[in-house]
Amino acid sequence: MLTIIENINTIVNDFIWGVPAMVCIIGVGLYLSIRTHFIQIRKFGYAIRITIGRMFRKKEASDGAITPFQAACTALAATVGTGNIAGVAGAIALGGPGAVFWMWVSAALGMCTKFCEVTLAVHFREKNEHGDWVGGPMYYIKNGLGKHWQWLAFLFSTFGVLTVFGTGNATQVNTITTAIDSALQNYNLVAVAQLPMVNLVIGIIIALLVGSILLGGVKRIGKVTEKLVPFMAVFYVILALGVIFLNIGRIPTVFISIVEGAFNPSAVTGGILGSMFVSMKKGVSRGIFSNEAGLGTGSIAHATADTKKPVKQGFFGIFEVFADTIVICTLTALVILCSGIDVGYGAAAGAELTINGFVSTYGSWVSIFTAVALCCFAFSTILGWGLYGARCIEFILGAKVIKPFMVVYSAVAIIGATMDLGLLWSIADTFNGLMAIPNLIAVFLLSGTVLKLVKEYFETEPQ
Repeated sequence: MLTIIENINTIVNDFIWGVPAMVCIIGVGLYLSIRTHFIQIRKFGYAIRITIGRMFRKKEASDGAITPFQAACTALAATVGTGNIAGVAGAIALGGPGAVFWMWVSAALGMCTKFCEVTLAVHFREKNEHGDWVGGPMYYIKNGLGKHWQWLAFLFSTFGVLTVFGTGNATQVNTITTAIDSALQNYNLVAVAQLPMVNLVIGIIIALLVGSILLGGVKRIGKVTEKLVPFMAVFYVILALGVIFLNIGRIPTVFISIVEGAFNPSAVTGGILGSMFVSMKKGVSRGIFSNEAGLGTGSIAHATADTKKPVKQGFFGIFEVFADTIVICTLTALVILCSGIDVGYGAAAGAELTINGFVSTYGSWVSIFTAVALCCFAFSTILGWGLYGARCIEFILGAKVIKPFMVVYSAVAIIGATMDLGLLWSIADTFNGLMAIPNLIAVFLLSGTVLKLVKEYFETEPQ
């Protein structure tokens, strides 16, 4: 039975993350970019200026909301995860250095897509029975497209609930236990026979931490992510820049291999990868998986922001994709490519490839720091997706199910820490891709609303 499920899921997954996904996500991103006159490029400086400026503004949010910066950190908590470490490594291994180039392309268009998603989420949000702001694709479908499109909103929410337990929780916890196990074994602190018990303890601790944060509501989530996300991002960036600085002589060659490999992979990988399409597919799909532009999930967090200007919050979407993919994913790629390690093109790879890049430069002692980075990345993702799942199931069943959902979601951490999750990861990846379909339809149909809001914003806002 499991074999049948796996075979069916493989077929669906290859379709969802294959040509259809690339055509839809890249196509909608290009369409939105043209309609907004490439706002992500024209107003990039403005976006960075106002987002960074709001980061340092100390302000208490009103009831039922969090500050714009906390909303951005919550969205980044979900996107800046293991995909930045394991996903980039996998893309390079299977798509060659050229996959990085296509990751940049998807990010350039994804900045506009996410800008539109966030703008629509804030514009069409509403308050639930607890007085909290709720929004996201299901709400801009419901309030923007009307009753005839309600089924599309329920479809997105259903896919969201099915995704969060795997993509957002169990697989992330599994990454945490793997990182901790690796660090403990490197220093001979734990015997192999003791690992199952260690993992169970880790799972219970994570479940308790996640539960205590999520059950505290959106304000507590915002307070945790605004501290955790900047810390983990700066920590990882410093580690990665150190690798690049110590291997600075290889950087020009690395960038040449990225550009050349984008159009002629075999010239860089020695013929092991001969398809430009494979390089493009891996780069685009991993970029989307990392920054979530096109999936619509990040807009759920932004809808909780204490702001009256949807477009102003939308610029955080541009900043997020830039920080996630252009900065952090690129740094991961450079760590792998400039450290001189054997990538093993053509074979599947994950976080271990990135870790090898750090270890080859710094020595084995750095494994403890990479373990800390992985744990922070994964834990933040669990929190972000916990909020997404709660909002999706609330849309389907009402606010009364939020706390029971949070309890079940937290308990899943124990499963993630103690079981093999190969098939679960694959199924969650499929549902993750399916979320993009209803969202992209809605963003495409509501693009006129975005243009109207942008025009009104710049008519009154000084630039």
